[in-house]
Amino acid sequence: MSGNLIEIRDLCVAFSGQTVVRNLCLDIRPGECLALVGESGSGKSVTAHSILQLLPETGTDTRGSIRYRGKELLGASSTALRELRGNRIAMIFQEPMSSLNPLHSVEKQIGETLLLHKGLTGKAAQARTLELLHLVGIQKPQERLKAYPHQLSGGQRQRVMIAMALACEPELLIADEPTTALDVTVQRKILLLLKSLQKRLGMSLLLISHDLNLVRSIAQRVCVMKAGEIVEQAPCETLFTEPKHPYSCVLLNAEPEGEALPRDERENVLEVANLSVRFALGGGLFQRKTYLHAVDGISLNVQRGKTLGIVGESGSGKSTLGQAILRLLDSDGSIRFQGEPLDGLSQKQLRPWRKKMQVVFQDPFGSLSPRMSVAQIISEGLEVHSRLTADECNAEVIRALEEVGLDPQSRDRYPHEFSGGQRQRIAIARALVLKPALILLDEPTSALDRTVQKQVVALLRQLQEKHGLTYLFISHDLAVVRALAHDMIVIKDGKVVESGASHEVFESPQHAYTKELLAAAQLGWA
Repeated sequence: MSGNLIEIRDLCVAFSGQTVVRNLCLDIRPGECLALVGESGSGKSVTAHSILQLLPETGTDTRGSIRYRGKELLGASSTALRELRGNRIAMIFQEPMSSLNPLHSVEKQIGETLLLHKGLTGKAAQARTLELLHLVGIQKPQERLKAYPHQLSGGQRQRVMIAMALACEPELLIADEPTTALDVTVQRKILLLLKSLQKRLGMSLLLISHDLNLVRSIAQRVCVMKAGEIVEQAPCETLFTEPKHPYSCVLLNAEPEGEALPRDERENVLEVANLSVRFALGGGLFQRKTYLHAVDGISLNVQRGKTLGIVGESGSGKSTLGQAILRLLDSDGSIRFQGEPLDGLSQKQLRPWRKKMQVVFQDPFGSLSPRMSVAQIISEGLEVHSRLTADECNAEVIRALEEVGLDPQSRDRYPHEFSGGQRQRIAIARALVLKPALILLDEPTSALDRTVQKQVVALLRQLQEKHGLTYLFISHDLAVVRALAHDMIVIKDGKVVESGASHEVFESPQHAYTKELLAAAQLGWA
């Protein structure tokens, strides 16, 4: 037996006869961090899921060998796999909303892992749960114990997933895009947490990521995947300083770059004054109600054809602000779009405005119907808001798919047949197909690898120049914000702490919180 914790030899995986991983050989050594990088659809997540036999049984053909401490996992009994899953080998999934049970509280979901593998119940389980929530950066963890997934922000849900994975202090932690939904300051905290746990526990880490800055900060070795094959393996610093394969060079040079296109337009397309959103936290018949002020008196103007970047940590109120502006949430304050007030309109009166205001949500898997094909998803808005024939709708769907870099021949497939990045591109195509005046982009590139991010930024610029589109761009990725936004606001605890032209904020931030964000992202001010 070798000293490797995991040995993968000649792994081949095919779905319905289509090979997605071919002849893959990989070793994971005890105590090391191995990074698996590549574009969406390259086979990274399929490789990771193969280790714990998490791929669907129907239609999947897996061949080769996967050994854990010399024991073969391919074909292992369900009893043996249950002993490993979540205990000796744990996994952080890419999309927390689809991985967490919507019917169970945070405490119950983490407690289930502690009960099954550690036998902890009652106060002991609750104490360990609080410790884990504190470790992964959940603010006021005692108040989050009874919370359900839909009551948490995207970043908070991902932190709960990380806490569940770390509950049993596994020998191998498979982290599939562990910081995708997290803002830059929390990314740094999670990175430091994973480093310290790896050192303290001697834990191995298989890190799957499209964030090369993250990979360089933590990994000892890097494997680059393309089209189901490993095209280069090297020590981390060697890969970054002396890449051998052309595809590795493409990935390293794929950072979003450039600045927002200059616009002289001065007409406001969106005017928001003193907007507030609050959520009831408790209270009853004989108790005073308490409220969380998610958005607290925010005012902003956006000029036609420009992009307003909205940045801040997870839970700061960014997404709530965007949804309130589009009247997807109840709010107080004034909202004027194209000179007309929207805040006093009923949902029926708002319907004609919906075509002009589209949205791309953060979680593509949760926002795409699993029962509808790609063509049906993209054409749904056309069927509601236009009178196009079936052939004309089909032509518009094909055009939209081509614009976001997807093969139009895939339009009859379903969301689960695509990678996370491909699903997000479908969501973007659904918003673009109606040619709206305003698009709310809520973390539209968070699930995409850097090469696709660069393409999406270029696409959004092109569409903005051609059609005079206005964007509200919510993101924790400051590199993308700098490349696309004309102006930006920084939100903390539901309030705007800094605003101005993007280049001024990046070059000379005034507020300490803005400086903290930029320092964490290693951009601009330091």
